[in-house]
Amino acid sequence: MRHLIPAALVLALLGGTALAGQAPGPASAPDVPVGPRDRFYTSDQFSNTVSVIDPAANTLLGVIRLGDTTPANLSPLYRGQLLVHGMGFSPDRKTLLAVSIGSNSVSFIDTATNTVRHTTYVGRSPHEAFFTPGGREVWVSVRGEDYVAILDAATGKETGRITVPNGPGMTIFSPDGRYGYVCSSFSPETVAIEVKSRQIVGRIKQESPFCPDIAATPDGRQVWFTLKDVGRVQVFEAAPPFKALKTIETGPITNHVNIARTRAGQFAYVTVGGLNQVKVFRTDDFSQVATIPTGALPHGLWPSGDGSRVYVGLENADAVAVIDTGTNAVTATIPIGQGPQGVAYLPEAVPEGAGAPNLQPLGAAGQSSRLTLDGPDGKPATQVTLFDQGVLQTLQAAVTGLMPKSPYLLALSADPKGAGPVEPLAAFMTNPAGAAIVNAVGPIRQVTQNPSAAARRILVIVEGKPGETGATVQVQAVQ
Repeated sequence: MRHLIPAALVLALLGGTALAGQAPGPASAPDVPVGPRDRFYTSDQFSNTVSVIDPAANTLLGVIRLGDTTPANLSPLYRGQLLVHGMGFSPDRKTLLAVSIGSNSVSFIDTATNTVRHTTYVGRSPHEAFFTPGGREVWVSVRGEDYVAILDAATGKETGRITVPNGPGMTIFSPDGRYGYVCSSFSPETVAIEVKSRQIVGRIKQESPFCPDIAATPDGRQVWFTLKDVGRVQVFEAAPPFKALKTIETGPITNHVNIARTRAGQFAYVTVGGLNQVKVFRTDDFSQVATIPTGALPHGLWPSGDGSRVYVGLENADAVAVIDTGTNAVTATIPIGQGPQGVAYLPEAVPEGAGAPNLQPLGAAGQSSRLTLDGPDGKPATQVTLFDQGVLQTLQAAVTGLMPKSPYLLALSADPKGAGPVEPLAAFMTNPAGAAIVNAVGPIRQVTQNPSAAARRILVIVEGKPGETGATVQVQAVQ
């Protein structure tokens, strides 16, 4: 007499490593309900930490400290990681990857102990890394150069390179493991690579040269990628001839895309940083079904193991927003480290126990303040966060509402209306959507919030370049 054993039980008995039926795994894999063994991770760029969240309770358990804050990390003898940014994970959920773009490194983190097993140093400014579906290799997009570095997953040693268009932004794989897709942050071309041969077998035109993120649908049919500079998402077929399917206008500072499967269908969730929103699209007819307000500058996002939730890192809010995919509403907000970028949701990452060994408290990394710059119409146009780094702060401005491809200056002014001479902080050029992400470091909170009116300065944005400034176009709002 034959006995039929459910696929989920077979995987459990064999210790299988198949991912859930959510991205980046195949739709055929069983979903994993949210539970206390799950973990959600964020890579926190300004505190150089990895925040660890228990999704069952929606609470921060602590952080994995990979490096120090500024100015300690400016020492020539500094040995920690700098600008913790990208993230990936293994199919068996036992290893988390954290990519640090400032120290050119990939940290392999044990999810059971929250400790770094080993660190691999690669080429200039790696951006994202991900395991192949078989779990034997890690592909690292070395964005500051023109290749994907191949690492042995067991040892972390580099075993090969694949030359791709200049500035590879991210690599993701088809659920069956046949293809790797690499979009570019410096060149208007995405490539499809046959994993077995490591040969480029398809080229897809990007409508702009700045793609930071890419996702493959669990049904194996589509690949979605974002274009941050023009505020769009593109979709193409996941198999040869890799035909372009759709371009969708999403909004300024379009950051990441990911896929969630629910009872209602398969959906693409897209973070739009300049609008502080997540937009939701069906993957069958590309219709938009929801717009979800989230908080300041949504960046990375990942679905839970059953697709019931999507977790979103809020880059300028030092928080994670939890979206219920049934209602497409934010149901919780969780404080984390500074400036979350890449994220990862790992179902059943913790084999046993509380899963919180070696975690540290958030500490000073939980401190920040926020300002707003208004446009000529008096409406908010630019959101600014000051991330405390001790005496100094790292400033990050999510600038919108300016002329496209034009030079501007973020500066300090002694005049409450931004008139007269200014003190430059950072020069920048807007992207084709009239937006930009602008950074500066200094005692800016002490200056902009000085109790002495004579010593106080306000943040402004003026046209032009240092020494060649024009009109003031945005002024710090009165708090």
